[in-house]
Amino acid sequence: MEYKIEYRDRRAKRARMKTVHGMIETPVFMNVGTVAAIKGAVSTDDLRQIGTQVELSNTYHLHVRTGDALIKRFGGLHRFMNWDRPILTDSGGFQVFSLAGLRKIKEEGVYFQSHIDGRRIFMGPEESMQIQSNLGSTIAMAFDECPPSLADRAYVQASVDRTTRWLERCRAELSRLNGLEDTINREQLLFGINQGAIYEDIRIRHAEAISRMNLDGYAIGGLAVGESHEEMYRILDAVVPCLPGDKPVYLMGVGTPANILEAVERGVDFFDCVYPSRNGRHSHVYTNHGKLNLLNSKYELDARPIEEGCGCPACRSYSRAYIRHLFKAKEMLGMRLCVLHNLYFYNKMMEEIRDAIEHQCFAEYKEQKLAGMAAGENQAES
Repeated sequence: MEYKIEYRDRRAKRARMKTVHGMIETPVFMNVGTVAAIKGAVSTDDLRQIGTQVELSNTYHLHVRTGDALIKRFGGLHRFMNWDRPILTDSGGFQVFSLAGLRKIKEEGVYFQSHIDGRRIFMGPEESMQIQSNLGSTIAMAFDECPPSLADRAYVQASVDRTTRWLERCRAELSRLNGLEDTINREQLLFGINQGAIYEDIRIRHAEAISRMNLDGYAIGGLAVGESHEEMYRILDAVVPCLPGDKPVYLMGVGTPANILEAVERGVDFFDCVYPSRNGRHSHVYTNHGKLNLLNSKYELDARPIEEGCGCPACRSYSRAYIRHLFKAKEMLGMRLCVLHNLYFYNKMMEEIRDAIEHQCFAEYKEQKLAGMAAGENQAES
């Protein structure tokens, strides 16, 4: 891996990250395909067309269905899903949080009850690395626990200490796997994850500890899980300066366009979130003039595209009225078009962010972007 910061605008940075599966221009939004597919009938050809740089899939979900061993037989996730650009695989650690009713945490790892068929599953640091190695992703995430953002201090500290021990095991296991002859991607990268809920001192100490491990990149996890936006930004202000300045920084599971703009301003490179695809599947679309709900009756006779001047497949060919009709008729095409539009909007916004940083005008871009979206939201509500 080669990571090079090309431009800075205060704390915001534009960088290029060279990987075995191609170049990544940051800041970047990774399009979320949890089970190796974007929900909403979006193909990998579509992803290339709308400017996707990185696809994100989930270790736990691919392990329980269809199985990482099967995917390895196909030559890994890239060949299985016909995607020739970088893939990041989440480690399964978030499911330690989201499947709280179906798991038990021990020092050796986590015992899950499958949310699909109820069968018993064990996943620890070594198992997570082995699954991700079978998938052959470009970037593997370390296995961690994501504690609730409002958990008490004693629980969070114990959880973070265990996550640090797990990270050491992840690093050792991935190093071993990358040395095996039958490993699909022997250049697989490892990102460690900073945790600590909303406790600045725990976060900072953890950031300093994992920084000494000299990993390929560093993520900030455990945010956007119940805390306020202000608390999120406060933690970013505290943590990002404590991570290595010459490595990429990834804010996991975030977020809205406003969240992304605020985090870029604080030095974050990588983002992912289900919002654009989830909202699109429910007729909610992002524009530079606010978010629209195309099921509203006022769009019944609206011949305009979702957004004038947008280059996405939906806006190039179809009207708001037609897309509304598709949702009313329960035709999948409506959902697909809105997901494509939203992902295009996010990918295009990241391109604009990179250009603004390069031209030293990110603060002005951010202000104009937020003002335009807020004005549109207010107008829509009125």
